Amino acid sequence: MRKLLLGVVAAVALILGSAAPASAITGNYVEDNEHPYVGLVVFYDEEGEFTGRCSGSLLTPTVFLTAGHCTDDNATAIVYFQQDAGANYDPVTELDPITGYPETCAGDTLGVLCATSDELYNYGFDDFASFPNTYDVGIVILDQPIDLDEYGALAAPGSLDSLATARGRQDVTFTASGYGLTKSSPVAVESYRERLMASAILTNLSSRNTDGFNLQTNGNGAGRGGTCSGDSGGPVFYGGYESNTIVAVTSFGLNEWCRGVDFAYRTDRQEVLDWIASVVGEEQYSQIDIVTI
Repeated sequence: MRKLLLGVVAAVALILGSAAPASAITGNYVEDNEHPYVGLVVFYDEEGEFTGRCSGSLLTPTVFLTAGHCTDDNATAIVYFQQDAGANYDPVTELDPITGYPETCAGDTLGVLCATSDELYNYGFDDFASFPNTYDVGIVILDQPIDLDEYGALAAPGSLDSLATARGRQDVTFTASGYGLTKSSPVAVESYRERLMASAILTNLSSRNTDGFNLQTNGNGAGRGGTCSGDSGGPVFYGGYESNTIVAVTSFGLNEWCRGVDFAYRTDRQEVLDWIASVVGEEQYSQIDIVTI
């Protein structure tokens, strides 16, 4: 999701040099058929105008986790859970005739592979004014439940704290999933609008860009993949491709062409979990799987 690009650059250029909300899986990516609860979410403002797309993950049949800069200033959303949710998008009609992306839930997919929402929440994202604590978490409550055999789990508070002094740990692997761009450069943009995933390694948790709030990983290298525009809000899992334990949501990058390191806002913090509980209510929160790593 790129609508915040100019605001991000202006707000944090002195700290970061160049930054942009993240969007798609790049580098060594594969199709993600492991996480059917990871969805492609499109947003509309109060006038019903399309504003952008992000990624995210279901924590329960109706609770969808994404980034705060995705839900910020938006009024409604549609979430698609097909692996190829927008793969057949026609730039002429501006519609995917199979899924209905980005305007409708086509066919009989409503409540099965697609859901609408007019209940969007933002943890407090402030256009990076409070960087590095960007409050970049959002919640979308679906109008129709999506019934699956498995949902994303949240890591328990402080799960990553033991890695605070670790840097460049080759043995600590994370997996990012999302529907973002697979290539972005001054001369070419490539997007499949499919759910893809890729692995990356820990860079650090305690630099001036992370400071315990953000997870920095090293993507787009040999044997690794990164995130790009459209991946914002997508889950970052602790471990390999089969993991369902979410420790962060994809948040921003330092390069507008999606090169180099990636940053995700940590969800394994008590304050974040408390906020989610306050938004979804006790009954819904009790359905979310909280995992100790």
